[in-house]
Amino acid sequence: MRRFPMPLALALAGTLAAGAVAVTLDRSPEPRHESVTAATVSDRRIDLHQYDAAADWRTGKTRGTRVTADGQLAFDRGYRATRLAGRTYDAARWTGPWGTPGFTFTELIASWSARTPGSSWIELKVRGRTAAGTATSWDTLARWASGDAVLMRTSGGAQADDGTTLATDTWRSAGLTAYQLRVEIHRQQGKRSVPRLDLATVMTSQLPAAAGPTSAPGVAKGIELPVPRYSQMAHIGHYPQWGGGGEAWCSPTSTSMVLGYYGRLPAPSSYSWVPRGHTDPWVDAAARATYDHAYRGTGNWPFNTAYAARQAGKAFVTRLRSLRDAEVLVKAGIPPIVSVAFRRGQLTGAPISASNGHLLVIVGFTRDGAVIANDPAAPSSATVRRVYDRAQFEKLWLEASGGMAYVVHDAAHPLPKGSSGSW
Repeated sequence: MRRFPMPLALALAGTLAAGAVAVTLDRSPEPRHESVTAATVSDRRIDLHQYDAAADWRTGKTRGTRVTADGQLAFDRGYRATRLAGRTYDAARWTGPWGTPGFTFTELIASWSARTPGSSWIELKVRGRTAAGTATSWDTLARWASGDAVLMRTSGGAQADDGTTLATDTWRSAGLTAYQLRVEIHRQQGKRSVPRLDLATVMTSQLPAAAGPTSAPGVAKGIELPVPRYSQMAHIGHYPQWGGGGEAWCSPTSTSMVLGYYGRLPAPSSYSWVPRGHTDPWVDAAARATYDHAYRGTGNWPFNTAYAARQAGKAFVTRLRSLRDAEVLVKAGIPPIVSVAFRRGQLTGAPISASNGHLLVIVGFTRDGAVIANDPAAPSSATVRRVYDRAQFEKLWLEASGGMAYVVHDAAHPLPKGSSGSW
């Protein structure tokens, strides 16, 4: 479980002490430290940089990696040996150039799409640079593999030194002006498989704590995408080793709904270990594939997009400035997955009374601009569709997670223009 801003946490604690029914779902961001002042969209500074083509990868320095003809970063040869789970690996490395978003950022989230055949795995690191030119140490963001037979996927831990710290998937600082991403690819010695990355993204942001005025309805008024509806509550008690289903699985359930929309759910062979009769067994498979053994949950944001990218084609974590950005995506046929947090009475029509971090899918907008969501916290798939007040929803989303969104899309649904840096 992840935590929401401290004042909200304290208020909910008081509500629970009074005996209210509330459900704590998956995750939301760590507390922010900006002062709460009036905010506008222009105050929300967001930059997403993508390494998604040969020219992008060639801006970095390779050591044992190579850029393929189709624009991927691939293992070529080892430059040093490592050990994991009794196996010896050759490691190759790529170090990106210094990225400068053009503002002082306080948070950074990296995401990736990778193929790790056999026992191979990847490790991602980041460091930053201050305005005075001082570089921080390298911090480990994640160790990740598409399978779990050898490596237990883990985020890197706090690493709270030199003014930076990692909160599961969000790297925080008091303020940096540049960053560098490093990827290490590990292949077991004696193997011939070629692990590779198709995409890496770095999202930096500096955000006000307050959401500001509600955005006016935009280009997606009256559009609702045919996203299938799955309930996380249908999985209560499933697989305690991966979170136990139910309230803990809002993220993999939401991710599965979007994959179902694209017709890209995993093949039955990938969840053949789920007993017959389990509802929506692909959700169990998604929970297993997104579980973070350090965080002890399925709500690690880039772990979910890394899983989705393997199925759909492209996926990454970003932040949006308002619901108008979400509308641009919906109009392009791309349903974003977003994170909200709320106390009792703050989100009218929600299937639960409160949450300290809950993920759901924005599938459309009514003609007056209200949000149509597939909310996996509903007790059954038949009740997953919800309509939420635009002002309530936007405030809770922007102030809880900074407008976080998983953007998952396939070749038939390319990213639209008009994101102002969010994609």
